[in-house]
Amino acid sequence: MFLYQLLSFFFASSKKEEESSYDLSLYKRGDLLEVPRTLFTHFGIYLGDNRVAHLIPDILPVISKDKASIAKMVTNNRLLLGVITKVASVRVDSVADFAYGSEILINHMDKVCSQPPLDGDEVARRAEKLLGSVTYSLLWYNCEHYVMYCRYGMAISYQTYQFCTIVRKIVCSQMSAYMTALCGVCTMLYLGCMTPLTLLPTLLVSFTIWMAA
Repeated sequence: MFLYQLLSFFFASSKKEEESSYDLSLYKRGDLLEVPRTLFTHFGIYLGDNRVAHLIPDILPVISKDKASIAKMVTNNRLLLGVITKVASVRVDSVADFAYGSEILINHMDKVCSQPPLDGDEVARRAEKLLGSVTYSLLWYNCEHYVMYCRYGMAISYQTYQFCTIVRKIVCSQMSAYMTALCGVCTMLYLGCMTPLTLLPTLLVSFTIWMAA
């Protein structure tokens, strides 16, 4: 009980957004809504009647069975801890709770995705069918994968692709190959165990990074 109270206080101390008014007439059933939230872009599917289905990590269901608390807007602290523990669900929130005070882009991905969108009712039906708990993966199954499947039939994430491209440029670079070889040699010299058997893996890893660059 004490742990729950402590965590509840932690969540309550997180940033509270003022209730923002959104013009619901702008949204149609099956629209893909997109908002910037902290360090990433969050996505959802508009179901109509001020309801948005979205996949969002949330730690609270792990530590509490209080459905009323869980149903409240997911704060940044709840969300980040959910990412770490890979606990998430596809849930329905109001437009204001989904947007978290941010500006909403409507069907912006239509300009990016080469696949034409499905019919709005079909998009919403797909979104509703997937409601419930899911295993979250920052790279392989996040909110963007969910909405892309619902609207275009392809579970892909452009955010993940861009992140992996940046990581690849950093890891698979000539400088990285040099540093790997240098660190390996320095470590062997420091430990006094430079032999062909220890030198070969260092050279092999460095050569592999060099060829991938």
